[in-house]
Amino acid sequence: MLKFFSCFRAFFGMMACAYLCSTSLVQAANLGNEMSRDNLMVVLRESIGRNKLDDTLVPTAKQRARLANGQEIEIEMAHFEFIGDMHIRFVFDGPQSMRNATPQDLSSLGLSTSEALQVAIKNIKRVYGSPEVSVWSGGLMQVNGQSPDLGSSYFLDHDFWMTLSKKYPEGIVVAVPKRGGLLFARVSDEGTISQLQKAIPLLYSSSGSSRISSALYLFKDGKWGVFQTPEKQ
Repeated sequence: MLKFFSCFRAFFGMMACAYLCSTSLVQAANLGNEMSRDNLMVVLRESIGRNKLDDTLVPTAKQRARLANGQEIEIEMAHFEFIGDMHIRFVFDGPQSMRNATPQDLSSLGLSTSEALQVAIKNIKRVYGSPEVSVWSGGLMQVNGQSPDLGSSYFLDHDFWMTLSKKYPEGIVVAVPKRGGLLFARVSDEGTISQLQKAIPLLYSSSGSSRISSALYLFKDGKWGVFQTPEKQ
């Protein structure tokens, strides 16, 4: 277990270094701030206290915000509850930051939710590279792109997991504790899965403001399910 956590520290240190060195940040900067299909992307974020058991996308509730003049307005974003304690957010990638998209933005681009997800993942892979798999520790594997801040978005790359599941038809257990952390192991590797089940609370809690999910997920037969429920908040 000590070796497991040492790998964890080394993994996220390496990811931070890769972020500073990534040449893809230059590519992202060239996209500008426009709201177009070309810079539409998608990110995973935490839904505190949730444990949604299926992987259908459900629009999040509208929110209320107070303007500087004291007026309250209702805000609707292109955010969707996903699975476990996670939701997705459609964003427009810009030189310095990502701007949240609204349902009206997607509509103006002529995109349904499912179409927007396909376009967003395609853009991530075009700008930040396709997901790459490497050994992390023992039977535990890591998934990386060229931007650690978007590494968790590969959780949403259905084609990637479908291809991987041909190698592991028994199922794949996946952890996504933080934005730059995406780990998996085959469900039949009981030793590695046992270690991951014990480690996920610490992997999640030590991720600070970048944390995403305290749960473990199972990809099997083309669908996501909750393998280990999120920590209670």
